[in-house]
Order: sequence, then structure tokens, then C-alpha cells
Amino acid sequence: MSTDDEARPAARLTVLAGPSGDGRESVVELIRARFPSVWRPVPATTRPRCRGEVPGVDRLFLDPATFDRMIADDELLEWSRLGPYRRGVPRAGVRARLAEGRPVLLPLDLPGALAVRAAVPDAQLVLLTPPAYRPDPAVVAAFAHAVRHDHTERAADELVGLLGSSFLAPAQPRPSG
Repeated sequence: MSTDDEARPAARLTVLAGPSGDGRESVVELIRARFPSVWRPVPATTRPRCRGEVPGVDRLFLDPATFDRMIADDELLEWSRLGPYRRGVPRAGVRARLAEGRPVLLPLDLPGALAVRAAVPDAQLVLLTPPAYRPDPAVVAAFAHAVRHDHTERAADELVGLLGSSFLAPAQPRPSG
């Protein structure tokens, strides 16, 4: 006898990481445009909102005390300091989407990806490499796959191929009877 949960494809946290300016946001947005079931976490930040940013959609804009509380309560999957500000990824949304059977695709810098690996050992790490980038062999060893980013469409296609059909398929209940 099986349950509906057994019929669901395995939800996975996939982290797409690379050096600064690698274009990972463009690749993630292209994948999400093709497959809306792929969820991208909304990062939290202590920096002020920029013109045109929508709170809760582009970022969660928090005061430093709230961010400190989230760190103390282990509510962030990973976090870092960028100049005078901090940014991080709240755990709750990631956990909830994975529990729903939804795939999660998280664009991060290299240190952020390694922090996620420490917190979630079964997260799949994918390294996005611009053409001239020569990563350190220790960095390459930490990643399950590398995708060369010489063209956004091609990089997105390759990433979709790495993620596989179970990543993109919505959960389907088994027919009863």
C-alpha cells in the first residue's frame, strides 16, 4: 500500500552559485519563467529598500534587531555581511516549500553555497562558471556539477537537464482504486 507522499517526486534544494557577476540571477529567472513550480527564496536584508523593490517579493527588509534575533534563533539557512548591511535566507520558506514537494532553486555566492551545504548536507550545489573563470580545485570539489555560463539560454537548459524531470514535475496524487 502506498501513500500520496510516495507518489510525489523528491523535492530538492538546489543552490546555483558562482563568483560575483556570474549571471546566476538571470539563469534562475529564465528557469522560473519556464517552470513556475520552481521556488526561489526571498532573501532578508538590513539594507534600505531601493527604488522599485517590493517588500516581501524582492526582499524582506528587516531592521538590524530583527535580523539579530533571526540569527540567534537559527532562523536563517545562511547569512553574510555586505558592507554595513547583512543579508540571509530564511529557513522557514525553504522548509515549507520542500515539505510541499516543490523544488527550491537558490542563487548564492560561493561562501553562501558552502554555508548551505553545512546546514543542509543533501542540498545539490551547482557551480555556474563564466567563460574566463578558473575556480580553485577545492571549490570545484565542493560542487556536484558545474555549468558553463557563456550564454544564458544554454546555461538554463543545462541546469534544467541536471535537475531532471522529477525536479520540474508537479506532485501528482495517485489514482485511487
